[in-house]
Amino acid sequence: MKIFNSMTRTKEEFIPLKAGEVSMYVCGPTVYDYFHIGNARTFIVFDTVRRYFEYSGYKVNYVQNFTDIDDKMINRANNEGITVKELGERFIKEYFQDADALGIERATFSPTATEYMEEIILFVSGLIEKGFAYEIDGDVYFDTKKFNEYGKLSGQNLDDLQAGARIRVDERKRDPMDFAIWKSEKPGEPSWDCPWGKGRPGWHIECSCMANKLLGETIDIHAGGADLKFPHHENEIAQSEARNGKTFSNYWMHSAYLNIENKKMSKSLNNFFTAREILKRYDAEVIRLFMLSAHYRTPLNFSDDLLESAKASKERLYNAIGNLERLIEEVSSVTLTDEENIYLAGLGSYQEKFIEKMDDDFNTADAISIIFDLIKDINTNVTIDSSSELAKACLDLIRELGKSLSLLQDSTVCDISLDIENLIEQRQVARKEKNWARADEIRDILKAEGIVLEDTPQGVRWKKID
Repeated sequence: MKIFNSMTRTKEEFIPLKAGEVSMYVCGPTVYDYFHIGNARTFIVFDTVRRYFEYSGYKVNYVQNFTDIDDKMINRANNEGITVKELGERFIKEYFQDADALGIERATFSPTATEYMEEIILFVSGLIEKGFAYEIDGDVYFDTKKFNEYGKLSGQNLDDLQAGARIRVDERKRDPMDFAIWKSEKPGEPSWDCPWGKGRPGWHIECSCMANKLLGETIDIHAGGADLKFPHHENEIAQSEARNGKTFSNYWMHSAYLNIENKKMSKSLNNFFTAREILKRYDAEVIRLFMLSAHYRTPLNFSDDLLESAKASKERLYNAIGNLERLIEEVSSVTLTDEENIYLAGLGSYQEKFIEKMDDDFNTADAISIIFDLIKDINTNVTIDSSSELAKACLDLIRELGKSLSLLQDSTVCDISLDIENLIEQRQVARKEKNWARADEIRDILKAEGIVLEDTPQGVRWKKID
């Protein structure tokens, strides 16, 4: 398996720290609002990475944090007249509601920054003791010039970063690029006791501490959106490696941006959508299919046309599943023939191609294309004359490949198929009884659901179209 490592900017063979296990840290949301559709891409991408590792036989220790102390949280909580803790608890629940709806597997650990305050204070103390941080009036800053490799993730040296950065002016800092790892207490803000007086942590230090505590000083994979590469991940590296004297993460992964109608998502452009808003218009599998239709390192354009295309693709996939469900019940032959055994063995090539694509830096776009090729083959070769064992084996293979992407697992397809079959049977009875009004009524019901009927020698068949 190869992973594109953002640190080296090359694909590298994945070699875990511990055989058969993966330690993975993914930066989660700041819980002051519902997460937006751009966040959803990141969460879905790395949920898929985690699922594929599990499909490949790895045990995955997966950490996704919640930032529950932050300037935006403080401002919103103060505006609403509630505590920051109350705001955080509320939107953590909202996160899980939307993430569960999107088929995102729960993390092994979902820590909040405020749960690790003791560890954060000890971490900051360690940086001060080693000379990598300094305290001024209760604020603590990381001394970037003391860390010689600062900028290695973004591929720029400190001077270049300083020239291109928007730096908040603070004459107390030794260098403009120094960043806060602890902030002194201010009126109306939560604070914790520490050796430098009351205060709260900076954003970057939180992830370093949680990853260190839950996964160790060196981890396999650290991941997040491309927007986090600098300064957040760059600062995490500096803090962690300065304190521990070890490589923080062996592999860095970053998902590309999601644009809206070819424009950057922005509230000022009125093209800002939360995941919850989109879930009201499209089901989770349509959204996942859309998100995974491009390689995770490729910018993705979000539009209604593309979502409708994903919806139609999903229906094609489920039409094939529904057809196999019906064949399992309808065919007269049960046991695989010798010829079918040979055909089934040949289908293994699709699984091999699927694995090959996913092993190549989680190429979900090509992997999904392989599933469509598989379905095309099955639709052509598995018919009413096939055995039920063959139909079931084909169905199992489709679902197995889909499972690693959290697709094609909807068990209601069979129930829906039965409802449609019942309506078709009622229509046939009505036609025999020359009850044309009832027959037309059922036809209209089916048509409204996008169901097209086909007369075949084996009876009336149906398929769903968009």
